[in-house]
Amino acid sequence: MKARSPNPSVHKAFEQALRHMFDHDVAFNRVLGLTVLSLDPERTRVRFDMRPELIGNFVHGQLHGGVICSALDVVAGLAIMVRMAKEKPQDTVEAQLGQFRRLGTIDLRIDFLRPGKGAYFVGSAQVMRLGSRVASVRMDLENDAGELIASGAASFMVG
Repeated sequence: MKARSPNPSVHKAFEQALRHMFDHDVAFNRVLGLTVLSLDPERTRVRFDMRPELIGNFVHGQLHGGVICSALDVVAGLAIMVRMAKEKPQDTVEAQLGQFRRLGTIDLRIDFLRPGKGAYFVGSAQVMRLGSRVASVRMDLENDAGELIASGAASFMVG
């Protein structure tokens, strides 16, 4: 079955509402300093700056592993929301955002590939499969030099 095209005005309103929710309503995103770079359904991206509060290894000034995991978990959930809006459009923005309540991480695997050093970091996620109950996502975290710091895979409950 082919996915319906969302109404362009509803889609734009959804993106605006999702950005607002991400930036203002989810306090944890503000703690991490996450901002949305892209709501592309094929590759959703967020960014955050290195700050002293995010350092785990103070001797080397490296990003805390928990921050890496959290940022990748957040961008994965955001990617699923964007993909759901594209493939399973609802009649209203409220109905699309209502799907957020059903979203939950089932499994999260992170591979730490390099020390978390950089002025800023970009997390990206790609939904590999969006089912009626479970979504599978791949994520990457790069630093400002474009070096891959960590990669991951996750499963989310979506329905």
